[in-house]
Amino acid sequence: MGRSESMSASHEVTLLLARWGEGDRAALAALTPLIYAELRRLAARALSRERPDHTLQATALVHEAYLRLQGGRPAACRDRRHFLTLAARLMRRILVDHARALQAVRRGGAPLKLSLDAAGELPAGAPGSPLDLLELDAALDELAAADARKARVIELRFFAGLSVEEAAEALDVSTPTVVLDTRLARAFLFARLAGGRRLAG
Repeated sequence: MGRSESMSASHEVTLLLARWGEGDRAALAALTPLIYAELRRLAARALSRERPDHTLQATALVHEAYLRLQGGRPAACRDRRHFLTLAARLMRRILVDHARALQAVRRGGAPLKLSLDAAGELPAGAPGSPLDLLELDAALDELAAADARKARVIELRFFAGLSVEEAAEALDVSTPTVVLDTRLARAFLFARLAGGRRLAG
């Protein structure tokens, strides 16, 4: 795709997002094929840290996210990146709901785990050690209550896979702010997931 074609596609996505935000649900159906590959990449990234035998597949996760977007209230998204970060947050909720449902069926069985490492910008204790998805979700909610931006940074980098620069652009902050927020958020999550008390700052 040439530069002019890329700009045209980006403009079309922006227009469709504006229409969807105004309540035109048909715009979401027109938008999805244009960004499907990116949505599937988000889904694959989110699932890559879960246990190998996870019953959800990337395609199913994208479809579930689409159904929730279609059935929910249209969101005001200013551009493609804003929409993808919204989708990443929705995929987090789907995975957590799925984990809760499975644990309910198992009636107290073993918790569902994620395999996280430093590349995921989240603490894992030792490299590759597993974390309970529901514990991680609760810790992120607690972080959001204390500092919404820091939780958003983790969500953007971990679930949406954005770089420091992309996360800074999405949040309208500087790259040093994202770096600092990531460091403090990781410390907070490490303390919570290790059973410690919340770190100040």
